[in-house]
Amino acid sequence: MEFIEMTGEQLTSLLLPDELSDNQLKTSGIVAQSILRVNRQGDLELRRRDGWDLLGGLLGDFEQRVVRQTGLDWSMPTAKSGQ
Repeated sequence: MEFIEMTGEQLTSLLLPDELSDNQLKTSGIVAQSILRVNRQGDLELRRRDGWDLLGGLLGDFEQRVVRQTGLDWSMPTAKSGQ
């Protein structure tokens, strides 16, 4: 599955009013330095100590907003060497 990683600060800058609210971000534990990822379906995940936690989804033209905000393109995770 392709995804783009971003920080909590980048996410906050690209959200629309009908997506995650400031209160939902705080409740989820998202801060400016948080590491998040979004897939092409709009599923948003927060990096926790032991894995990824699904938070919700982005709506509308999120693909263009995510690429524009992060400067990154969609990528597939790669297996670590030796696995």
